[in-house]
Amino acid sequence: MPADRIHLVRHGEVHNPGRVLYGRLPHYRLSEDGRRMARDAAEYIAGLDRPVISLRCSPLERARESAEPFTETFGLDPVIDERVIEPTNVFEGTRMSRSLRDPRNWWHLRRPSVPSWGEPYTSIAARMEDAMHGAWRDTDGGDAVIVSHQAPIWITHLHIAGLPLRHDPRTRRCALSSVTSFERVGDVWREVGYAEPAATGGAIDVGAV
Repeated sequence: MPADRIHLVRHGEVHNPGRVLYGRLPHYRLSEDGRRMARDAAEYIAGLDRPVISLRCSPLERARESAEPFTETFGLDPVIDERVIEPTNVFEGTRMSRSLRDPRNWWHLRRPSVPSWGEPYTSIAARMEDAMHGAWRDTDGGDAVIVSHQAPIWITHLHIAGLPLRHDPRTRRCALSSVTSFERVGDVWREVGYAEPAATGGAIDVGAV
């Protein structure tokens, strides 16, 4: 039997004193608060009293660290899945507030519907859906957890809801260590839940666009 439910979990707060858009850059790890947030996410899913059978995560350090509480809670070793990684972005390594004031960067903003600053939204949606289908197919009953990033999770929400993929990144409903849950009915995915189990007041959350 395939999986019953897929939970897309965003990573916790990243240690980012420079407040840069870290994207796929290496060595961006969780802060102490981020580790607590990741534990809160794992405890929330454990509290649903549903069997969790499989665990997958992005290869980036912050996602692998956010998967650790799920390993401790459910006894599962995470499978690294490149399909759920953060999108590419030309602003990686910069402070967005400064980059957007530089006229030389405005060219990258010319087509926000693509978006012209990074990986196309359609590409993100396709690889995330493929990853979800793989987890659903390969999980023998029970639930699957996939630890990913804000943009892939939010694009998945829009795609499955049949909404336009173009959006203002500042409007995303995808908090640190949030849990967005989906079920598959026939050939159709349906979102069945969204939760923010971790307190995020005062968190630095400027690493995604």
